[in-house]
Amino acid sequence: MGELLTSGDFGQLRAFVAVGEALSFTRAAETLGVSPSALSQTVRAFEARVGVRLLNRTTRSVSLTDAGENLLRRVSPAVAELGSAVGQVRRYRDRPAGLVRVHAFRSAAELYIAPMLAGFHDAYPDVVIDLVLDDAVVDIVAEGFDVAIRIGEVIERDMVAVKLGPELRQIAVASPDYLEAHGAPDHPRDLVAHRCIRWRWPGQATPYNWEFFEDGAWFEVAVNGPLIVNSKAMAVRAALDGVGVAFVVEQQVAAHLQDGALIPLLEPWSAPFPGHHLCYPQQRQMAPALRVFIDALRRRAAIEGGA
Repeated sequence: MGELLTSGDFGQLRAFVAVGEALSFTRAAETLGVSPSALSQTVRAFEARVGVRLLNRTTRSVSLTDAGENLLRRVSPAVAELGSAVGQVRRYRDRPAGLVRVHAFRSAAELYIAPMLAGFHDAYPDVVIDLVLDDAVVDIVAEGFDVAIRIGEVIERDMVAVKLGPELRQIAVASPDYLEAHGAPDHPRDLVAHRCIRWRWPGQATPYNWEFFEDGAWFEVAVNGPLIVNSKAMAVRAALDGVGVAFVVEQQVAAHLQDGALIPLLEPWSAPFPGHHLCYPQQRQMAPALRVFIDALRRRAAIEGGA
């Protein structure tokens, strides 16, 4: 295996190639943006590092030794390719490009991501958004995601969290037909006697216990019923059809509450909790594609009145 280069070695190689191609310290120094004396010191240090004279110097000219000619022939294409690669990466600053992997709760994606996609891709045609819609709480870093949108309650403490929307509230709802047939619960614990439409977090074996607030503390009710789903949209559909009582984010059923298709229940025990947040790992240098995606989401959230 060949000897590994250090970052200093590359700088010295670049200096040697510039002089070797120009056969002039003055012209090479102009190309690199350094002084001729500094460039001469760099090349001498490189010669000392490899233990071989690479350049013949006189007061009037510079020429390559045999060793220098051999080295220049082999490394010049590689140095040029590395310079081109770095230049290509730097162009990302001016024209964001590349892949942004996003994990989002379904409700958040519908509210914040879907409405901004057309305008975003018009503005940044070289950015590809790889969007996974999933209500599971995953490890963003371990799963290879750049950013996630989820409710504030389930954000890891070491993540950067940017508030996108207002607080949310879950409420129990049912159709007028269901309430006419079965009556309305007076207290959350009365739900154990009702037909409830249960929801299971992705990856969990048991359905979610409904959470309510009383006397300054949260408490859970383990409900029962004829239907278990992993889709909040399906739970709403079933409640509209009179299957039973559903427990959903109030914002998701606002139109149905307004037109009377669903009736809110147990509101005194339904307290708000932190709403949707954008979260991503701490990082010193953020990829331009990720930066413009985050900025676009924050603008969308401002339109919605949340951030």
